Amino acid sequence: MHIISLRDLSDSDLRAIVHRGAAFAADRTDHDEPLRGRIVGVYFSRTSTRTRTAFTTGALRLGAKVIAYGPGDLQTNTGETLQDTARVFGGMLDALVIRTAGSPDDMRTFAAHCGAVVNAMSADEHPTQALADLTTLQVHFGRVEDLRVVYVGEGNNTAAALALALPRFAGTHLDLRTPAGYGLDPALLAEAAALADRHGSRISERHDLTDLPQDADVVYTTRWQTTGTSKPDPDWRTVFAPFQVNAALMDTFPKAVFLHDLPAHRGEDVTADVLEGPRSIAFTQARHKLHSAMAVLEWCLPR
Repeated sequence: MHIISLRDLSDSDLRAIVHRGAAFAADRTDHDEPLRGRIVGVYFSRTSTRTRTAFTTGALRLGAKVIAYGPGDLQTNTGETLQDTARVFGGMLDALVIRTAGSPDDMRTFAAHCGAVVNAMSADEHPTQALADLTTLQVHFGRVEDLRVVYVGEGNNTAAALALALPRFAGTHLDLRTPAGYGLDPALLAEAAALADRHGSRISERHDLTDLPQDADVVYTTRWQTTGTSKPDPDWRTVFAPFQVNAALMDTFPKAVFLHDLPAHRGEDVTADVLEGPRSIAFTQARHKLHSAMAVLEWCLPR
């Protein structure tokens, strides 16, 4: 079974992975090595600290063996087709966790030949980040339903994944505040709005920080310069500056916790006093990437 997009998961599958991730957070030894005898390939063509470590450690904890590939390791660099590489992987690996700067189309090429493919980040969606985020919410609040999240920053692949995931939980409200010209893709926002209508939740997007909601449970931001990307506007930092998460913004929501998918650039996307402050659970969120990765691998490789 594959997770190339959150669209690949039914509502029940999504909830099952989140709850299993929360269970692993409570006790990461709560298993009998269900991946024993399996081989998991971990191929990252872009840099990664948390996601690569989470899936490698998660696979090992679940009993699998791991083969790691970097951007210069495959014969695609010497002209072999992606289809031929995928056929070879499919004949040797039980699962492939892959990060690429391209579209999910390459991942679906691998999925045509491999038994399980996990999207560990593509240009347009970061599904395993959203699963880790939901796991964090489940652990911290004891639920995902009815939570109010204010997302501040670029409408990047993390925001896209969150928009495809959170509205599937009843009563949630995702309020996206993105710089003009850096919002969610309109088609994806419309898709997320349809999910919200179906599940009794809300999603909205504005390009300013005026008329913020009266209260929120979570304030979430991400790095302004998404991994593996660049911005064509040389003055983009000026556009992003008002969207920094700082003490003044957090004071608007005195009960909210702070999330960040990391890496953080202190003084840009978030100030150090917020990231290191008592309401920040960003590094707990990072730790839950392991627990969520374990749940994803267990779901993708059933016995």
